[in-house]
Amino acid sequence: MAQQKESTSAQLRDELETLADTLEEILHSSGDKPKAELDKLRSKAENLLKNTRTRLSDTSEKIVDQTKEIADRADNYVHEKPWTGVGIGAAVGLVLGVLLTRR
Repeated sequence: MAQQKESTSAQLRDELETLADTLEEILHSSGDKPKAELDKLRSKAENLLKNTRTRLSDTSEKIVDQTKEIADRADNYVHEKPWTGVGIGAAVGLVLGVLLTRR
């Protein structure tokens, strides 16, 4: 699962870099190139933007689903073992209290 997240992040980063490069090329060469070539670059940028938005939307949906699943697992665990949940909560509270008082 962690490798899949890293792979997805790397792919999104690559797509965003490609999109940024294409947009920079359009901005820097808008006066130098003929209209047909600019239209081609614009079309490429629009397609990249559309694909990137789709991928980001899909990724955000996956993250929401994974978060809900983790929350459900935590809820079930606490219902099955309430005293363990209380102990964990107390330990976390104690650690945070000690760290905050040191500041």
